[in-house]
This record gives sequence, C-alpha cells and structure tokens, in this order.
Amino acid sequence: MPLETLKARIDRLPNPSRRLQVGFAVAVLATQALIAMTGAVVRVTGSGLGCPTWPQCFPGSMVPVSHPEYDTLNQWIEYGNRLFTGLVGIIAGVCFVLAWLHRPRTDRRYLRLALAMPVGVVVQAIIGGLTVRLDLVWWSVAVHLLASTIMVWLATLLVHAVPRDDGAPAPAPVPGTLSTWLYVQTGFLAGLLVTGTMVTGAGPHGGDPKTPRLDIPVETMAHVHSAFLYAFLGSLVLLGFWLRSQHAFPPPWRRYQVLVAVVVAQGTIGFVQFWTGVPELLVCLHVLGAMCVIIATGSLWCGVRGRAAKGTATVASAGETA
Repeated sequence: MPLETLKARIDRLPNPSRRLQVGFAVAVLATQALIAMTGAVVRVTGSGLGCPTWPQCFPGSMVPVSHPEYDTLNQWIEYGNRLFTGLVGIIAGVCFVLAWLHRPRTDRRYLRLALAMPVGVVVQAIIGGLTVRLDLVWWSVAVHLLASTIMVWLATLLVHAVPRDDGAPAPAPVPGTLSTWLYVQTGFLAGLLVTGTMVTGAGPHGGDPKTPRLDIPVETMAHVHSAFLYAFLGSLVLLGFWLRSQHAFPPPWRRYQVLVAVVVAQGTIGFVQFWTGVPELLVCLHVLGAMCVIIATGSLWCGVRGRAAKGTATVASAGETA
C-alpha cells in the first residue's frame, strides 16, 4: 500500500476524545507505578531468579516448569511480573496511537511524551533481562528501579500534556527564581531516589539469597538517604514561602498540600521500616510511596507551569484590552 494512501486512511479515522486520551494516559501512569511495586514483591520474596533466563523463563520454555532447584511460587511471582510488563506495554502502545490520531498535531511535546511510553517499556524489559542475566547484582536492580522512576515522571507529564478542548494555553516557563528552585527540588528528589536504591542494595532483600550486596553498612546508607529526605522537605517549605510571596499567578495550593502529605507519609513508612527490621510489606509500600512522591512532585511542577501560562495569558489579554 502506498504511503500516501495509508496516510490518507489514517487521517480519515475519528479524532479520539480528550476523555479517552486522558483515561489511557492515567492508565499508563498507574501501571508504570504498579510495575515498580510488583518488582518490589519479586525482590522481597526472593523470586528474582524464579525464571533464571530471559526472555524465556527456562531454557526451551517461555512459562514456568517444574524444577527441583526452583520453587514453583517464586517462578510464578517472577513470571507474573513479566506478564504484567506486557500489559503495561499494550496500554502504552494504545496511548501513543491515541496521541498520534489526535488532530491537529500541533503539540509535539505531547506526541513525544506519548512515544516515550512504549519505547520506555521496551527499554525497561531489556534492562530487566540484563538484570536477570547479571544474577541480580545490586546495581543492576537499582538501574532497573530508577528506569521505572523516570517512566513514572514522564507519564505524569504526559497526563498533564493531553491537549485541552477549550484551547487553554500550553504550559509556559515559570518565573526565573521559581523555575530554578523547582529544578533544585527535582534534584533533591533524584538524590532521594538514587540513595534509596543504594539502601536497598545494602539491605537484606536482594531478590535472591545468593545475589551479591552493596558492601556498605545499611545504616550508613539509610542516614544518607534520610539526609536527602530532610533536604527535600526543606525545599518544600521554602517553595511554600516562595509561592505565597509571588503574585504573578494563583499558586496550586492543593497540589502542594498533597505533595507535602505524601512526602511526610513516605518518610514515616521509611523510618518505621528501618526501626522494625525492613519487613517485606513495608518495603513494597515504600516503593509504591516513592512512585506517589514522584507523581505528586510532577503534578505540582505541571500545576505551577499551567498557572503561569494562564497568568501570562491574562496579562496579555489585559494589555490588549487596554
């Protein structure tokens, strides 16, 4: 089929509704966050090598098989995580198709973010396969989790990038000092996530009892991790004062309050987890909490940019009227 004919047929397809696009964007975000938690379940149950090969589960078999050296439950936990990755990929692919079918295609940022979803799932799967082939060495597990955090961040931006039907202005650059502080805060978040994976690398849950661990006392890494938590909380307090002092646009206070609440809850889980000997359930909740912190931070970022755009549009409109 000629390329021009194919393009013409695609252009005749109905324009997907905004509700449908937002729905799949939210679904991508939810599944990206959940795949990180299911990965934590794999780790704390010692199921990381339940399927010892990749992409096959066992040599010659894509599915778990009875084996004297591998527990059946561990096999199915790891295999279930792989199956869930396929579901994440399907939803991500549909999300990109909907973004491609959206017309007019004036927002290239939205299309790029949508494209990043299926591409990111493929990259995550490859990293997961390399992690298995490296026998779950701690730094490979850390890279695998950090890839998920990046995907959750991008998926959060995607949800807020779905074009509006009312012609609302696109997100605009925020005032200079505030923009710088948002980047600083995101840097603290990145440090918090990286050190969190290192705490896991030094801790007791490596995904398999025989996997090598990070040769640093877990208490030391926990203190470094908590230092980034204090820095992130401090940046939130200063951001609150800054938002209150500026008058260019109404601050997104609800998103700010949600972020503060999520960070405090996540920090509480982390401290209780440390004091109680890192129980498996709290580890999984802590990973899910980390995804929630990323989502809340990205939502606040998008909220500030969106309010700045509205403020700029209002000022421009007032100038034209005058």
